[in-house]
Order: sequence, then C-alpha cells, then structure tokens
Amino acid sequence: MRFSIQREALLKPLQQVVGVVERRQTLPVLANLLVNVSGGRVSFTGTDLEVEMVATTDANDTEAGDITIPAKKLFDICRALPDGVKVDVKLSGDRVTVSAGRSRFTLATLPATEFPVVDNIELVEKVTLPEATLKNLMDRTAFAMAHQDVRYYLNGMLVDLRENALRCVATDGHRLALSETAVEAKVSTRRQIIIPRKGVLELQGLFENGDGTVDLEFGKNHLRVRRGDVQFTSKLIDGRFPDYEAVIPIGADKEVRIGRDSLRAALQRAAILSNEKYRGVKLDVSPNKLGIVAHNPEQEEAHEELEAETPVSDLSVGFNVNYLLDALGALQGEEVLLCLRDGQSSCLLRTPESEQSRHVVMPLRL
Repeated sequence: MRFSIQREALLKPLQQVVGVVERRQTLPVLANLLVNVSGGRVSFTGTDLEVEMVATTDANDTEAGDITIPAKKLFDICRALPDGVKVDVKLSGDRVTVSAGRSRFTLATLPATEFPVVDNIELVEKVTLPEATLKNLMDRTAFAMAHQDVRYYLNGMLVDLRENALRCVATDGHRLALSETAVEAKVSTRRQIIIPRKGVLELQGLFENGDGTVDLEFGKNHLRVRRGDVQFTSKLIDGRFPDYEAVIPIGADKEVRIGRDSLRAALQRAAILSNEKYRGVKLDVSPNKLGIVAHNPEQEEAHEELEAETPVSDLSVGFNVNYLLDALGALQGEEVLLCLRDGQSSCLLRTPESEQSRHVVMPLRL
C-alpha cells in the first residue's frame, strides 16, 4: 500500500474522521484509522462502534491495499508538517512510513481485517435536502439534548420524518426544542429515529453553510448521511421517544411580543444575582411591560423592566434563566413571542413570523 498527497489535501479528511476515535478504547484497533487505497483514491475510516465516519480523497502514485494506522499520531504528524509539503505514505511489512521533505516517521500498524466496519444498513427510506437546512435544524435543537440521563432515549436527538416534513426534536425533561423543514420526498410511512448525542455532535462539526446537499438514509438500526466525499453512519438509540407534541402547550393564549436581544441582555444581567443552584428568575407580565426579578440566598435582588407588546395583566411565572437564554439563542429574528397560559404552565417561545422553530421551557417554583 502506498500513496502521495499534498499535506492540506490529507489534513482535511483526517480532521473529519479523527473526532470519532475515542481516546480510551476497549479494543486497540479502535484507536486506529482504517486506510484503504484503491482506484487512485484513499479513504480514511474512524469508528467507536457506535458512530463511523469515512472520508475519501484523491491521491497520486498509489498502490492498492489497506491497513490501520494510529489515528491521533497520524493526525498530529500531518498537522505539524509545514504548509504545501508533499506527504508520502508507504507500508513496509507491519510498519507505515510517513515522509515529507526531510521529515520521516515510522508508525506501528494493525491488520485491516481486525477493523470493524458497518457495511449494509438495510435502507428503508432516503431523503435529500440542502446541507445548510439540516445544519440549521440541528443547531436549533441540539442544545436541549440530555447528557448521561438514566432515560437513555433522551441522550440524543429525535429525527421525525413525516409526509412532506422533517423535524428535529430534543428534550432533557425540563425544556424541549423543535425545528422543522419541508421536504419533497414521498414518505411511505412516518419514521422516527433517535441519533445518539455523539452522532449529533459529529454531524454538527461536519456540516458547513454551503449550497451542497446531503442524503439521509434511514436504516432499521442505523442512520447514514452522505455529503460529498464523506459518509457518516450512526447506530440508533433503541428506545421510545416521549410524545413531544403533548408537551407543546395548548391554549397558551397570553402572548408577550418583545425584542429578542433586549430580553437576552436583561436576562443575562438578572442571572448574575440568581440562585446558583436553581438559576431561577421570575417573569412578571403586565400591560405593555415585562418585569424580570431574580434573588439569591444572600438576599440580593435584581430587577429589570422591559417594554413589550402585551395586553396581559398580573401574570407571574418562574423559569430557569439558562433554559430561556438557550432558547433565545437558538431562535432567529429581531422579536420573539412568549406564549403563556398561567403561573404554573410552561412557556412556548417562537418568532412571530414562523412556527418552524419552537421551544418549550417548563416552569420553576420560586
């Protein structure tokens, strides 16, 4: 096995796959990348048995073959080399030599036969959509995923494919984020899959705001995403996601229309004096005004008052200020709508123009 490639052309695919490789491994081969050379192209595969990333690029002076090379070492060597240098990689026996200019590195290898690869995913549905659209959906919802929750099905993102629409939903039981887009695909039956947290984070790092498209391939136990020369495959969480539509408050007719940036700034100021453990702030709604109150065990208090478009009077409800700030950060537009029902109900946040992105924050007793 042999190939030559410019350092920048090698660095890009390595950056795309090296993040998948875990530092602590149960199997030694999982610390390596599978390198495969064939047909004038070289592919790099990284996996942790849950998520797999394959990136392919053109190479020169190739000789077909495959081997596994230590991922972190190969990436660090390539990153440390000077710009524009030509890199030669050659397998001799059970060692790989990486040469560039006057630099030469010899790395240990493991056989390619030991490397676990996901081959067939039993395709059941396929959707093509703009890359920027899918990135947008994930960026607007990923922050609400649970982290190491015993309810394992919350430690990921729900992708809900239905007739003419694709939704991404995440919740940790205290708040919920939902974002959707129209799709042209004719979906035979509604599909709901849960991508694990790590898979979501890897995809977010992979996507760019370009004008390309991505293919989403739904398998029985896997999701595969194809984008240009990169193929991403993730196992799915085998669990039942909660009925998220039941969480979106119905009859939340007490609306507060307010500038998004001014509300964020006021909440950030009030948060300074909120209880460090519960992070609670109280929203006091009165005609054309929104008051924000925070206090802590040291008897310190913060008061903010903002102008708002609302006919509502005498409504007070408490929330975790971090959850409100996360939701406001994920919304776009100059104004937001806070939709409330009463002092014990959750708050629905969205933009006045659109319901494509909706965020629900559960109330906090203060």
